[in-house]
Amino acid sequence: MRALVFEEFGGPLTVQEVPDPRPAPDGVVVEVGASGICRSDWHAWSGHDPDVDLPHVPGHELAGTVAAVGARVRSWAVGDRVTVPFVCACGRCGPCRDGDGQVCLRQTQPGFTHWGSLAGYVALDAADVNLVALPADMPFSTAASLGCRFATAFRAVTGVGRVRPGEWVAVHGCGGVGLSAVQVAVAAGARVVAVDVAAGARELATAFGAEHVVDGSVADVPTAVVELTGGGASVSLDALGAAVTCVNSIRSLRRRGRHVQVGLLPPVLGRPEIPMEAVVAGELAVLGSHGMAAADYPAMLSLISAGRLRPELLVTRELTLADAGPALAGVGGEPGIAVVTAF
Repeated sequence: MRALVFEEFGGPLTVQEVPDPRPAPDGVVVEVGASGICRSDWHAWSGHDPDVDLPHVPGHELAGTVAAVGARVRSWAVGDRVTVPFVCACGRCGPCRDGDGQVCLRQTQPGFTHWGSLAGYVALDAADVNLVALPADMPFSTAASLGCRFATAFRAVTGVGRVRPGEWVAVHGCGGVGLSAVQVAVAAGARVVAVDVAAGARELATAFGAEHVVDGSVADVPTAVVELTGGGASVSLDALGAAVTCVNSIRSLRRRGRHVQVGLLPPVLGRPEIPMEAVVAGELAVLGSHGMAAADYPAMLSLISAGRLRPELLVTRELTLADAGPALAGVGGEPGIAVVTAF
């Protein structure tokens, strides 16, 4: 198969012919119909993830068709149209038994623990636990946006942040996750302030329903959010993953507000200095959110089918595999979600 490969961290990203994967006894191989290009892939390429071995094929947001099935798989067959969370759970550990597969103790992640989906085919583990059937009318390009950014934002807003109608929500960083969070929060009845340094990202946030946007490159962000919301946000999300956006998010909260950390914060990029005095004085909640388990997808898919959520609007570019290397190296340079659809 053809795949995007890097052989050194931060090194060239080239399309190569590599061996096709084979399914594990409990797994499947999926012929990739579409694969998103995400900031998490950039972290893997940059050497920020200890699970990545070289040479490596990145990619973890995917949709496609089951092409081969392991001997112990019971629920899936060749030809099924599927997607998968970026966290593939084992289905047997304590968190999995509690329904929290997104924090599985033995999780695997395509594009991190093993070769990923910026390729013609990808192997996926524990298929009966992790695969999600796609609606017949959902394009692969739309489905590929769900596995990391949209599903992650959906759970961060509705499950972890527990956003309620009428609450103010601040979204710091309007890349794929942040724009997804804007859309989900608006659909939940919240009022949104979106923060980003890029004009194009702020324009999309407005198009998706944000009442206010803040230019993070020039504004005192916490002060601006507090003023715009009349006292601070009830829920604030760091959807980028940077020391400055994490601290700004916490300082943007009203008393007893909830900060949700969604963007990755690799230690190599520096740790944020959490203002614990504000956390204590305001009785703030500081929460983490890590994807969404396959078992939780039906609620999101039902809202998409009903037209209340429109993930397809986030896909602003469809690329070929030959375009994937420059797009991955330059993640964040253009607003919206880029998806590879030609392999």
